[in-house]
Amino acid sequence: MSDLGAVAWPPAPIRTGRLVLRESEARDRTAFVELLASPEVHTYLGGPRSRDALEHELPGTPERWPGSLVVDLDGAMIGHILLRRAPEHSRPAAAGKADLGYLFLPRVWGLGYAAEACAAALDWFDGVLPGEPVVLTTQTANLGSMRLAAKLGFTEVERFHAWDAEQWLGLRPPVTPSA
Repeated sequence: MSDLGAVAWPPAPIRTGRLVLRESEARDRTAFVELLASPEVHTYLGGPRSRDALEHELPGTPERWPGSLVVDLDGAMIGHILLRRAPEHSRPAAAGKADLGYLFLPRVWGLGYAAEACAAALDWFDGVLPGEPVVLTTQTANLGSMRLAAKLGFTEVERFHAWDAEQWLGLRPPVTPSA
């Protein structure tokens, strides 16, 4: 199995019809603080972090590591996508597989940006690591995330209880490279 860390990083900016997926820059720090401190964003993620703590802890250029992509709309960060390897101690169905995560600012919810950005990130992933499945975990109560998972082609592998809530683990089968 290929290692996400072995992929050349950062990739060239990934462009969609409306968005750019790119590496984090210092100008994104304020948006990261807003995203990580948002009670709405963290409803299903254990609650927000303290804005004061984030201001103190976040580096000048946050989340700058392989698998981390800023979602940029018209020159401003609106979201964050993570593509990382699920730890070996994860659920057996997820362990070692690529794991998709995403966070978007509430002001852009319902406008299709998450679907557009995640689809572009998955297309990029299929190009650099063809034949690899991708997993996604969300709470079943997070109906927006459940709809997005289905739209992106994830199908249920299992449901389980963790963090005081029912969780959903979905799998997106590997895309077979074209001959």
